[in-house]
This record gives sequence, C-alpha cells and structure tokens, in this order.
Amino acid sequence: QVQLVESGGGLVQAGGSLRLSCAASGRTINNYAMGWFRQAPGKEREFVSFISWSGDSIAYGDSVKGRFTISRANAKKTLYLQMNSLTPEDTAVYYCAGGSIATRSPGSYSDWGQGTQVTVSS
Repeated sequence: QVQLVESGGGLVQAGGSLRLSCAASGRTINNYAMGWFRQAPGKEREFVSFISWSGDSIAYGDSVKGRFTISRANAKKTLYLQMNSLTPEDTAVYYCAGGSIATRSPGSYSDWGQGTQVTVSS
C-alpha cells in the first residue's frame, strides 16, 4: 500500500493562488497514476485532475480547466496541483489519490490521502 500525505492548503483571497503537494511513501510507485479530487460540504466528491505515471495523459475537470495545473516529480514521489485564479467555489477539502489507472472516477483509486482544506474568501 502507498501512503499519501497532502500539504499546501490554506486560506486565500479570491484571485489568488495556492500550490498543493502530495507526498507518496511505502511501496514502489512505478506505473502509479495519481489524481486530485475535492469535496465541499454537502456535496459529492468531485474530480479535479489526473496524471498518468509518465505524465503523457492528463485531464482536468471542467470547473478547473485553464486555472489549475497538475504535475508530478516521480523521483521525489510527489504530486502537485498549482491552483490559480481561485474563486470561493473552489473552497473544499482537496484529496490526493493514487492507483493503477488514471481515471475521473474516485472508485478507481486504491489509495487516498487525508485531505487538505482550501478556503477561498471573497
């Protein structure tokens, strides 16, 4: 099993930026797809972005496309999410996920972090 730990969340004003990180540890993560999801109070978990092991397959949810950028540094076993032009609608707990296939479905991921809170004030 892989342990995932997110960091970088916090409070930011609308229009600002944050960079989330997700550090992986445990077994080797070769061929390990990773993604970001978020969940706001009273709402279902929402797909944000995924990236394949090689980085040649990337996708974004419609609500973040053009504002967020996913990347990974395999040598550091770390996943990133650069979030720009944040709005109050981006307020949520952001979760890092990992598994064998990069998909938009949270059920496809076997490993999850504990989440990091992102709050965007208006």
